[in-house]
Amino acid sequence: MPRLKISENGPHPVDSHVGQKVKARRLMLGMSQDELAQAIGLTFQQVQKYERGTNRISVSRLTEIGAALKVPLDYFLDGTPRLLPGRKLAIKGSGKSAVVDPLQDRDVRDLVKSYMSIKKPALKKQLLKMAKAISKGGQRG
Repeated sequence: MPRLKISENGPHPVDSHVGQKVKARRLMLGMSQDELAQAIGLTFQQVQKYERGTNRISVSRLTEIGAALKVPLDYFLDGTPRLLPGRKLAIKGSGKSAVVDPLQDRDVRDLVKSYMSIKKPALKKQLLKMAKAISKGGQRG
């Protein structure tokens, strides 16, 4: 079976998805591309290509990246688009429909970082309760 692509010039949707997950996790940790590259013995340009989906990441390299980013291997595959012949999948910024990952949104990453920095469990619980109440109220109209 031939390799599925959005176009002959673009990256495979799975490569883009995995690259987006690498970038989201790296940013969540406040790590630069250069810091990740040093942790896995590459250049920041190679990390850049991985994050864009331009270059495929081997399983062994993805395992190293996971260790550096403190996540299991399956983190990167979570939400991987199911590929069916003829199905159009989106790549962020390409004008085509994209795989939506909330961690690609800077505000979501900032919110999660802020939440994780709260030391008191009771305050975390109050914030979560407030966010749920606000989200329910926002759906009314």
